[in-house]
Amino acid sequence: MSADPAADLTARFRAASASAQTVFWRAPVTPAAMFHDLAAFAEEHGIERDAYGARGAVAQLEGEVAELLGKPAAVMFPSGVMAQQATLRSWCDRSASRRVALPDLSHLVHHEQDGPRRVLGLELEWLTTGRETPTAAALARVGGRLGAALVELPLRDGGCLLPTWDELVELSAAARERGVPLHADGARIWESVPHWDRSHSEAAALFDSMYVSLYKGLGASSGALVVCPDDLAGELRSWRQRMGGTLFSMTAAAVGGLIGLREHLTRFGDYRAWAIALAAALQQRGIRTFPEVPHVATFLAYAPGTAAEVNERVVTFTEEHGITPSGLWHDTDVPGWVETELTCYDAAVDHDPVEVAARLAEAVGT
Repeated sequence: MSADPAADLTARFRAASASAQTVFWRAPVTPAAMFHDLAAFAEEHGIERDAYGARGAVAQLEGEVAELLGKPAAVMFPSGVMAQQATLRSWCDRSASRRVALPDLSHLVHHEQDGPRRVLGLELEWLTTGRETPTAAALARVGGRLGAALVELPLRDGGCLLPTWDELVELSAAARERGVPLHADGARIWESVPHWDRSHSEAAALFDSMYVSLYKGLGASSGALVVCPDDLAGELRSWRQRMGGTLFSMTAAAVGGLIGLREHLTRFGDYRAWAIALAAALQQRGIRTFPEVPHVATFLAYAPGTAAEVNERVVTFTEEHGITPSGLWHDTDVPGWVETELTCYDAAVDHDPVEVAARLAEAVGT
């Protein structure tokens, strides 16, 4: 045992979860199984490899995503971090301003070690603060010349919150009237469109550019794309090369994206409906959720206790039952309450949400 009890709990949890039945996120897949699936799909569909991000699987994926989202072009990147920094820098260069308006809870602010400012010299202004969804009024509050504005759909660190469709339409119109390029962090746009009952192309039409992830909802090993106008695509390819992202080959990630489009794209409405049913069942058992009615298939759950005691129960439950009831929990700003994020994908919908809620309540001690 180490001197860090939390690290010991994490190690026990990882060991127990490796062979346990899982409900949330996705069941673990071995590298051998993943490579087998990629090879089988590539052989069945005659997929050719790319070369430095051109031709082959990458070109095919870019074409399919651009068509799906109704944009003239798409550019693949090895990561969403690189994709969004390149996009914002390109818009800012055109707008002659390094100022970018974005949520203070944005992934770019909290999970990228201040990359937009330290790597590309962008100046960040808060479009929204806390659990606030973006509106035209919020954009109007940010004065002066802006190089771009970014909206995160959904706002993951706020509980995966989405604005209403009308709010998005009004924000888009306000940005275009003001001449501010509007970019969407659409890593989870696949999950978001069922909330509005709109198509992917209708959502993307409200933005000048949009980043989408290949691994979050679609289940690929890695990778991201930006859909955008043709002329911006050329600039993005230049920035990708400058930032070291024009890899010798991105075929494996691209094939994973092609598989994900075929296997998951039509299921996100079912995932969301299951998450809503689970949230309602959890509330009946003393576990609060935010939002109360989830907007997408991912939401936050809250339970009484401390992280140390709740996680001990969760780890012990996993070890004894061979079932992973949730991820680990974290202390919140409210003393005596902990939180975790629950993501309901294909493994979840094979189960009864009422039974999953009962299992989770038993594990955390509510």
